[in-house]
Amino acid sequence: MKIDFKKIPLKEFLDYKTMYYDKIDFSIVRNSFEILKQKIKLPYIIHIVGTNGKGTTGRFLSTYLFNIGKNVLHYSSPHIKDFNERIWINNFDVSDTELEKAHKFLQDILEISLLEKLTYFEYTTLLAFYLSSNRDYLILEAGLGGEFDATNVATNDLSLITTIDLDHQSFLGNSIKDISLTKMRSCDKVMIIGAQIHDEVYLHGETIKEERGIELFTLNDFNIDVSDLNTYFPKYLLKNISLVIAALKYLNIELHIKMFENMKLSGRCEKYKSNITLDVGHNPLAARSILEEFSNKKINLIYNSYGDKDYEKVLKILKPIIKKLYILPLDDKRVVKQTTLMNVCENLNIISELFKNEILENEEYLVFGSFLVVEKFLKIEKRVDEDIK
Repeated sequence: MKIDFKKIPLKEFLDYKTMYYDKIDFSIVRNSFEILKQKIKLPYIIHIVGTNGKGTTGRFLSTYLFNIGKNVLHYSSPHIKDFNERIWINNFDVSDTELEKAHKFLQDILEISLLEKLTYFEYTTLLAFYLSSNRDYLILEAGLGGEFDATNVATNDLSLITTIDLDHQSFLGNSIKDISLTKMRSCDKVMIIGAQIHDEVYLHGETIKEERGIELFTLNDFNIDVSDLNTYFPKYLLKNISLVIAALKYLNIELHIKMFENMKLSGRCEKYKSNITLDVGHNPLAARSILEEFSNKKINLIYNSYGDKDYEKVLKILKPIIKKLYILPLDDKRVVKQTTLMNVCENLNIISELFKNEILENEEYLVFGSFLVVEKFLKIEKRVDEDIK
């Protein structure tokens, strides 16, 4: 049965869309954007690129700008519970009505051949562009990479580079150099490089500066002090806030450090309950941050991983703080096989078993992994809470 992509509603439209690339074809989203940009007025675009910390950096910055009276859209991915989380407008997730309006607009202006070929992420990026029209700022979080990312079809005014590490090597390259250059080639005018664990990233930034003729800054170019926030956030989030402060200073926006104190972020070292912490980290870089945050204690780890992630390295890093590992079953073909994960745990001398939907009040738990892991856990928790009531 042939699908008429010109007529179906957004949810059904996205259900037919592929979530992941087998091969990147940048021309489809670029051609679609060339049509769209003639119909809208794009705001000042701040593009956020890196391996970890893009979502938190974007949300801290968006919230600050909104709090000082700016009209802001923050586009991020993926989502934890609802698709609407991907497009945050002035302190609220986008409504279903606004999404359908944007969807209808794209259906009207794009040829059927483009509507058919656009991927899930590419299409949602176009929705965000449409919904950002005539606002003050669009905070745009890159997906997999930079240079050939759907978010890079628009010329960005400022690029923020979060921590870069090895990840998505099959698309981005097998070295820090390859990954850094691919990500930073998305920069068009000005780039600020945030805190890094690999010093060579700064050298690769210099390469991009010369190659593209851009302005380049690092955190050292700005007077940044986040010590007043030490009691409010874990160290890795303070690094992201430092990058936000650098951006604000570059934009000549007055800084009020106390405005960050009440900013709470879902799924980022989030204290969900007194004995349960949620974190959507899914790679070795995120694991190192968690190790630092939970040092000198033992926790029960509720975990799973996509098969293409370096889950063995993640577990090696987290081993000193793991009391017991509970594998959260996930119905997704991209997830590593349970037997494989259990074998890794056995080789690392980590006690493991399947998670059986039981949380003990006198035990501390960390739910760690992709958005898919946290999403599944929250669904289980909701059912358990409803059964108790």
